[in-house]
Amino acid sequence: MKKYQAAKTGRLSKGQTMVEMAIVAPIMLTLMLAIAVFGIAFDQYIALTFATSNSAQLLSISRGQTSDPCQTTSQAAYAAAPQLNPSKLKFSITLGNNSVTSGTTNPSCGGSQQYLVAAQSATVTASYPCNLQIFGFNPVPNCTLTATSTMAIQ
Repeated sequence: MKKYQAAKTGRLSKGQTMVEMAIVAPIMLTLMLAIAVFGIAFDQYIALTFATSNSAQLLSISRGQTSDPCQTTSQAAYAAAPQLNPSKLKFSITLGNNSVTSGTTNPSCGGSQQYLVAAQSATVTASYPCNLQIFGFNPVPNCTLTATSTMAIQ
């Protein structure tokens, strides 16, 4: 009878809460860390998209004002996304039908200003490596964020 009363009052299940917590806590902490890591990657993607849009916009209005459109583009991107490491950003810039740079970190295309022709398009593509490593495990190895923006040259 005494054993039945102890179970009824909860005295036999004193360690149950600690066991449940020991099982659930690592899973919850890993899940919260994964959410934070993916949140950082998403923030980097938004910054990259914003930088690409701003640099393409500046490039589209730079006709007759710049001698190095690629340098102007990269500087605008660096200023628009200060949280991104400039040495890891890679640009591909197309003016009209002419690809003036492709996958370079610090682009320079002096003499390419003749490709800034009104009513043609200026396309800026930027890529940035992302790191989704969680406790030494990377679910997406060699992850690269890419954003492209195209504007009409004014």
